[in-house]
Amino acid sequence: MKTGVIDIGGGMRGIYAAGVFDAFIDFGIKFDYCIGVSAGTANLVSFLAGQKGRNYRFYVRHAQDKRYMSLENMIKKGEYFDLSYIYDTLTNHVDPLDYDALINSPSELKIVATNAKTALPEYFDKEVFLERSCKALMASCALPIACRAVKINDVEYFDGGVSDPIPIRKAIEDGCDRVVVLLPRNVNLRKKPESLRYVYLRALRKYPEIIEAINQRHEKYNRAIDELIELREQGKAVIISPAVQINARINSKNPALLDRLYKQGRRDAVKALPEIRKWVL
Repeated sequence: MKTGVIDIGGGMRGIYAAGVFDAFIDFGIKFDYCIGVSAGTANLVSFLAGQKGRNYRFYVRHAQDKRYMSLENMIKKGEYFDLSYIYDTLTNHVDPLDYDALINSPSELKIVATNAKTALPEYFDKEVFLERSCKALMASCALPIACRAVKINDVEYFDGGVSDPIPIRKAIEDGCDRVVVLLPRNVNLRKKPESLRYVYLRALRKYPEIIEAINQRHEKYNRAIDELIELREQGKAVIISPAVQINARINSKNPALLDRLYKQGRRDAVKALPEIRKWVL
């Protein structure tokens, strides 16, 4: 039986899943297969490298630097989140990712990104880290409008959540019999259509397929939630999500709020351990 874990990210709300993964490290929980979307990819690589606390530092400590995210970045560089600063300066020099531990992990890894031309999902695996580069992470986290498209081998990419917000089907296609899914929002919440349509229609006019994908993103997310709940009822999925919603935004920098989310993730992970341990030794 093949067990997978899915982290759908959620910007700074991803610190909830960072707490879950640190609890998993404490209790020796490992998975055969890991797939991440957006900030979920960053959570996963630290988890697979065994670097407990590293994600917490990125969300709570490093994010306070305006080079990480700020309106000044948007004015000077055209992107609110400076992905080069996050996934090069910080990741390779200030708070280094243990590439060797990540690559040598026995777990399979998939990183979801969205092709900017076709708006279809593409999936990178661990081999992208052999060159000690985090370009695939940058691509997966490149939120339209908040970030510029990231180019890999002359192909432009945006955030993986645009095309595959909850990659359950990909996990099943790749052989997973059961999945643990981490959500930064309560599983009973449903997404609504994007409220800033007039903004992205103008800002993304070079990417008409991405615009259409954003128009449909809430429908994809809601269908995936329905499918996930059905899998849970069949005993094929464990959902870890906040029972009490903490109203953090994708760009929240409030250390106290982020710390609460992290600790909530740790608590919820511990509650889920008895069920997860039926699958993972």
